[in-house]
Amino acid sequence: MKTVCKQDYCTGCMACVGKCKKEAITIKDTLSAYNAVIDESKCINCGACERVCPNNRKMELKEPISWQEGWAIDDVRMKASSGGAASAMMKYFVENGGYVAACLFINGEFLFDITDKKDELINFTGSKYVKSNPVGIYDKIVEKLKNGNKVLFIGLPCQVAAAKNYTATLSSNKRENLYTIDLICHGSPSPKILNLALHEKGVDIKQLKEIRFRNKTNFGISTQNKDKEYKTITPAGVQDMYTYAFLTSLDYTENCYSCRYAALGRVSDVTIGDSWGSDRPDSEQGKGISLMLCQTNKGMALIENSGLQLEKVNIEKAIEANHQLRHPSIAPETRMTFFANLDTGFHRAVSKCAPKVYYKQKLKENLIKFKIIRGGGADRIEYKISFR
Repeated sequence: MKTVCKQDYCTGCMACVGKCKKEAITIKDTLSAYNAVIDESKCINCGACERVCPNNRKMELKEPISWQEGWAIDDVRMKASSGGAASAMMKYFVENGGYVAACLFINGEFLFDITDKKDELINFTGSKYVKSNPVGIYDKIVEKLKNGNKVLFIGLPCQVAAAKNYTATLSSNKRENLYTIDLICHGSPSPKILNLALHEKGVDIKQLKEIRFRNKTNFGISTQNKDKEYKTITPAGVQDMYTYAFLTSLDYTENCYSCRYAALGRVSDVTIGDSWGSDRPDSEQGKGISLMLCQTNKGMALIENSGLQLEKVNIEKAIEANHQLRHPSIAPETRMTFFANLDTGFHRAVSKCAPKVYYKQKLKENLIKFKIIRGGGADRIEYKISFR
C-alpha cells in the first residue's frame, strides 16, 4: 500500500485529495487510523500530494506574541460553546467584506463550507468532538484569494497547515489575504465511531439537523422534537460514554498522539480554546471564557477589532490547563483494547476499558429510568432531529 505520508499517520486533512488531478488518492478509515492511499495505476508521480501534506512539509511554527482571554457580547456568547471568540471574529470579518471558511454539520457529516453571509455563520459555531472532512474547501479558498477576496479559515492545526500549503503557490499579496485561526485540539476520532455510538442509542445521524457536544462547561445526549421539547437520550447527571472516550483520549486516530502541531509554537495567526486556567470568578467561567493566543500582527488586528471583552491571562496556568500547548494527547494503555473490541459495539468496547466507570453510569441510568433516583446536572451531547 503506497501512502502519501507515513502509514497510519494521516491527519485526514484531505489536501492531497484536492491536489491530485488524476483522482488517484482515497482516504482509508480503519477507525484507529487514517491513510491517504495512492492508486499507483493512476498516479503520475508529480509529487503534488506529498508537497501539500502537513506531515511531509514542515510548517513554520511561531510562538505567541500575545496571550489574552475574553468573551464576546452577551447575545453572541450565549450561543457559543465557550466565550464566543470565534463567533465574534467571524462576524467582524464578514461585516468587513471577507469570507469565512469553517466546519459545519450537514446531512449527517462534518464538512467545510465558505460564506460571506452573516446569517450563515451560526452554522459554524459549536465544538465538534469528531474528525471533520475539509475535502473541497481548499480550492474554494484559492478561488476567493485569486479574486482578491480576504478569507478567514478556521480549523484544526493540521487543517490550517494544509490550507497554507495549498495556497503556497499563490503570489505573496494573495496569500496575505488568508487569515487563519487554529483550535487547541485534543485529537479527533473517526466519524464512524460517533455514528456507531449514536446508532446504539437508536439515533440515525443522517436524520439529525444539529448536534452539540457541549454547552459551556457542561460536557456530554438530548433530542429536540418538532415542538422544541428536549428529551435526553443519556439522562442528565449520567456521563455519556462517547464524551468519556473523547475526553480520556481513548478513541483518536493514531496520528493525534504524535501531532507536531500540539506545541507552544503555532501554525496560525490566532489560536483559540477554552481558558480553563482562568482566574475569573466561577460565575464568569460558567458563561464561557475563550483563551486567545496571537502569533502575528494580522491576528492581533483581528482580535482587537472584533468587539471582544479582553483580559490579561495567567500564561503558566493557561498552559498547564491546556496540555496540547506542550505536547500531544497521550494514548491510554487501554486504547488497543478499545479498538480490539469495537466490532462488538461501541459501548461494549468502552466497558472493556473502563468497567467501573461504565457500569456505575449504567446503574445510574437505570435507577433514573425506573424513577428510583432523580437525574441532575446537564452533562450530555445535544442534537436536534430534523423533520423533513
